[in-house]
Amino acid sequence: MVPGSTGVVMDLASRPVSDQGRDDVVLPFVVEPLETRGRVVRLGASVDQILARHGYPTAVARLVGEAAVLTVLLGSSLKFEGRFQLQTRTDGVIDMLVVDFDAPDRVRAFARYDAAALEKAIAEDSALPAQLLGSGTLALTIDQGNDMSRYQGVVPLEGQGLEDAAHQYFRQSEQIPTLVRLAVAENVTAQGTHWRAGGLIVQFLPHSTDRLRQADLHPGDAPEGAEISSSFNDDDAWSEAKALAGTVEDHELVDPTLSSERLLYRLFHERGVKVFEAQAVQDACRCSRERISDMLKGFTPKERHDMVGDDGRIGVTCEFCSTHRDFDPADFDPS
Repeated sequence: MVPGSTGVVMDLASRPVSDQGRDDVVLPFVVEPLETRGRVVRLGASVDQILARHGYPTAVARLVGEAAVLTVLLGSSLKFEGRFQLQTRTDGVIDMLVVDFDAPDRVRAFARYDAAALEKAIAEDSALPAQLLGSGTLALTIDQGNDMSRYQGVVPLEGQGLEDAAHQYFRQSEQIPTLVRLAVAENVTAQGTHWRAGGLIVQFLPHSTDRLRQADLHPGDAPEGAEISSSFNDDDAWSEAKALAGTVEDHELVDPTLSSERLLYRLFHERGVKVFEAQAVQDACRCSRERISDMLKGFTPKERHDMVGDDGRIGVTCEFCSTHRDFDPADFDPS
């Protein structure tokens, strides 16, 4: 997952850096002395619109916000107009979570949850994101279009949060040393509740592939009592990059007064950080009347008949954007 390198490279050490934050952007960067690349994502109106549209309870909204940031962090590395999707299927209170990123700039998301189980979890003080996810799978899918093969990486969810699951994905599927940080904030004012989210991904991509080697995973089938060696030292450059990036705090990722450039300068100024052209992100759904009509044509006449409501119309509501559209059955099955 290497960030794109289009645009003019800017050296933050040699020009003024604005403190004014920009929302709904992805900012790629590189720390050349540490052979490290990454991206910073700041979501404002885009994630706020997604969450407000669905009216999710706070605990659900936070997890959807995290998932949206993670999806944009990963999907914005695509160098083609394809689709990146994050999807969970679990036995948790939130049993399904789906986020689509249509490169280069469109994101949409929704979650399915058990309201009664959520109330119980909150009452029992067990409504942390990882607890709400439960056990199951996290699938990350890259769809490059009709003429290209799809790629999917699957990570088991066993009580860990999305950050830990992302680390596991890169370790097992991509085999790239990676650090991911996610943060979501709820700002309650007299005008209502507004959401913000931010994320950082840092990856070690040295010229020599030998330096990408990481500590071996536990084989899983070792005899009981066998000693598994854990002695392994990270590459010095990656150790330093990881230590510097690891100092970032949640409030820095969602602070509207702190620009992504200033944040990166705080983290990596001793080594010299460079940024590339920022990419805008927007809340946008790909659903349309034409797409839904084509979908309905794929059903049998009997199946369409069963969809007709009391008003004599076929109603369809998009799970992502909540837009409701209705159709005349006669358009599909003329009498």
